[in-house]
Amino acid sequence: MSRKFKTANYEEMLDLSIKLGEALPPNHLARFVVDIIAQLDLGPIYRRYSVLGGEAIAPEILLGLLFYGYATGVFSSRKIERRLHEDLAFRMLGAGNFPKHRTIRDFRAFHLKELGELFVQVVRLAREMGLVK
Repeated sequence: MSRKFKTANYEEMLDLSIKLGEALPPNHLARFVVDIIAQLDLGPIYRRYSVLGGEAIAPEILLGLLFYGYATGVFSSRKIERRLHEDLAFRMLGAGNFPKHRTIRDFRAFHLKELGELFVQVVRLAREMGLVK
């Protein structure tokens, strides 16, 4: 008697349409990051942007990528850029944007002081929600 195997159809998988809302459960960390960032005071970051220049990626997007990266052990801007193409949670946080690693790196360097203050806000909110001791 021969054993039956489930086979793979990789071409079919490459054409698969994925709805991120279905792929990331309601309690996924990426969704939490989005919810938390919506509660933060981003005024100090927005005030540092110039009215000159091209269209910038919204700070909420870059913060989401950085905070989620930190929470999941991805600290390198190059690795975050790569994850935007490979990881559904990063893709959701990028919201259809694929910032280059230089953009992520420069944002982090330019707003380092504000990021520290925002991180304290995130920890405080997580503590209030009973997620952190």
